[in-house]
Amino acid sequence: MQQTLSRLVSFALMGAFVTACGSDSKMMEPNTVPVDPMTAPKVSIDRFSAAAAVIFKRTTMPGLPAANAPIDMDTGPFITSGFGPTGQHIKYYNFDVQPTAPASLYVLFRQGESSPVSGQLDIVDAIPGQQGYSDFWRIMKVTAPANYVANTVTSLDEIRARGFAIEATTSLINAPLVPEGSVARLGGGAHGLAHWWYRGQLVPYFIFDEAGISTTTQGLVPLEPIFVSFTVNPDQPSGGGEFKTEPGSLQTHNVAASIPGQAGYTPLWTVIPFNNSAFATVHDLATATAAPKFAAVGNVNCPIVEVRP
Repeated sequence: MQQTLSRLVSFALMGAFVTACGSDSKMMEPNTVPVDPMTAPKVSIDRFSAAAAVIFKRTTMPGLPAANAPIDMDTGPFITSGFGPTGQHIKYYNFDVQPTAPASLYVLFRQGESSPVSGQLDIVDAIPGQQGYSDFWRIMKVTAPANYVANTVTSLDEIRARGFAIEATTSLINAPLVPEGSVARLGGGAHGLAHWWYRGQLVPYFIFDEAGISTTTQGLVPLEPIFVSFTVNPDQPSGGGEFKTEPGSLQTHNVAASIPGQAGYTPLWTVIPFNNSAFATVHDLATATAAPKFAAVGNVNCPIVEVRP
């Protein structure tokens, strides 16, 4: 999986970089003793704490997995059946509300080379619950000396201490950090878990690669609307909780404005509720757009992982 990501990164980094800091003259000789990822400690991840979650908070949904317990993304409430823009049947994972500002993913390159350092795990400096975390990562090209040994640097602090040059790209990846042992059997989740470095520890992640995405001109994650219906309308007491579904079914009438492969697709959706009185009439983008609606309620990371007629 790390090599798959490296290939994705290599393609993503083709072209000009948009921001640079540091210079080769500042680079210091790194430690020549690499850290073995096979024996490195793993950081604890909790996506459902009060600090990390907006929708899926353990304090209000006590059945959620414990801190650092594996998550099965193919069980409710983490997977939803809805409709595509022309009425296709889709499934998407629910990774909760995310900011439009991406976090940074540091990818190391040796000086003069155009591919990431073979065997080097990429580096992040935020996990769920911390300020600056996002499931969406902006790729930052880090230039190390030509004799750099893979995995001798395992944190952002070390990158900075050695004065490695950092260049920000416009390329984004959707890679939620999750506890070890988590599973997502559809879409990019079927690749299984891979690992990055976080402050000298390993951190597991899924990567959803159903579509390439890039930052906006403001450096943000692009947005698309998704129209949803709740069992209780959001203007009512205790409204906006569970999605309304067809009787005896898990099928919602939530409609995504685009699907992977279409222009404008992004897994970060602006959630726009429509009145559940229109539930029976909504089955595609045209009918969702025509339904009476409420104000948007947030931006959620929901990669579409299955599309059927």
